[in-house]
Amino acid sequence: MNKAIITGRWTKDPDIKYTGESLCIARGTIAVNRRGKDNGADFISVVAFGKTAEHIQKYYSKGMKANISGRIQTGSFKNKDGQTVYTTDVVIDEIEFGESKGEKKDTEPADFVNIPDDELSSLPFN
Repeated sequence: MNKAIITGRWTKDPDIKYTGESLCIARGTIAVNRRGKDNGADFISVVAFGKTAEHIQKYYSKGMKANISGRIQTGSFKNKDGQTVYTTDVVIDEIEFGESKGEKKDTEPADFVNIPDDELSSLPFN
């Protein structure tokens, strides 16, 4: 089985192209944080085709968080110098928004209420 599931942020606006047959292709890079404190990030190349690519073109831009599932695909091509370049991409099958439009990173929800410690003891569920 070949299945990849990643959550991360677009590092730049997706690159959109159309083939001669009007097939939409979206390419980009997703920054995925490594587990643990200050362990850096991995920058994963992603590609989507057809309706999925059109959806990405319409709704996603630099910095937006996305939940992606797809498959890993490897390939190669010859560059202009005749050297073989190897590629690894996640081909997107499904994509969802990773956060709501108004949600802010690393902040408390808007309806969160801070209760001072001295008032906690008088709460009925304490």
